[in-house]
Amino acid sequence: MPWPRYAAATTSACRSSGSSPTRPTHTPTRNALRCGRIKATIPEKSDQIARRKAKGSAGGRPPAFDAGVYKQRNIVERCINRIKQFWAVATRYAKRAAYFRSEVIIACIMLHLQ
Repeated sequence: MPWPRYAAATTSACRSSGSSPTRPTHTPTRNALRCGRIKATIPEKSDQIARRKAKGSAGGRPPAFDAGVYKQRNIVERCINRIKQFWAVATRYAKRAAYFRSEVIIACIMLHLQ
């Protein structure tokens, strides 16, 4: 089967009719964090803010957002991305959790020694 037909078949099968490819809302993520008593630092999208204002009092309470904590989140994300540069960590080559943890520790040590 030639590539263009195969690509068209897979992309049309993945997308439901009438929906456009957009970013998912962070509502389920916020709910999962709330169950674990973890404070979310996800900013709210502008269209969600506008929709809440349009609903008025029925729109609910906006999620708490701290800009200072969100800036600190950048440090953690950059550190995780540096660890993911190691092939074994990025692909989760080790099957057991203890081996994977040791690979992450070795990657952290190597980054620290650089």
